[in-house]
Amino acid sequence: MEKIMLKAEIREELGKSAAHHVRKEGKVPAVIYKDGQVGVNVQVDNRALWHAVHTEAGENAIITLNISGNGAPESKTVIVQDIQTDPLNDTFVHVDFHEISLTEKIKVNIPVAVKGESVGVKDEDGVLTQTIWEIEVECLPTDIPEHINIDVTGLAMGDAIHVSDVPPIPGVKILEDPETVIVSVHHHEAEPEEEAATTVEGEEPELIKKGKKEEEGAEGEEPAE
Repeated sequence: MEKIMLKAEIREELGKSAAHHVRKEGKVPAVIYKDGQVGVNVQVDNRALWHAVHTEAGENAIITLNISGNGAPESKTVIVQDIQTDPLNDTFVHVDFHEISLTEKIKVNIPVAVKGESVGVKDEDGVLTQTIWEIEVECLPTDIPEHINIDVTGLAMGDAIHVSDVPPIPGVKILEDPETVIVSVHHHEAEPEEEAATTVEGEEPELIKKGKKEEEGAEGEEPAE
């Protein structure tokens, strides 16, 4: 697991106005939590944070925050707990850090990486469907895997890979329900438009026949006096 150093500064002023000012300076307001309790309000550089969470480890990267601005500098080991992003410009709006100990196990979500080309897709014209993209695990911070590889090469039509099929990972306990389907291969489903068209075409002769009977009945009627 890659370890990253990140500079942080104590954030003295709080509130929306202060947070807006922090963002205008190219920094991100942040809070460090420990055991579910708010610890320290800080700010970090937006670009530096972007690079920190865009390593192979992603948001599970172990980060050492070197904090300054309120007495003697101190360091805290953290991982990202939550990041809020501005959808318009893809910049960070706020980040929550979770302070951790390298000797205590934590629960994290690990991304699933699907590898290979399924025989059910390649040779049987099937569709590969991925049901989940992350798997929750428990382990020491130093044992966090960057991703969980799922090889779908041997997956034929009608087959599925469940959480219980994931090979054991040293030092990692999988917490996800073993029966949860990760990926599966199935037949193509008919498009709703095609089904609707078939129904209309099937009803059309009946409508024409009905109309014809009505016309014949009208011709056979005596004119009203």
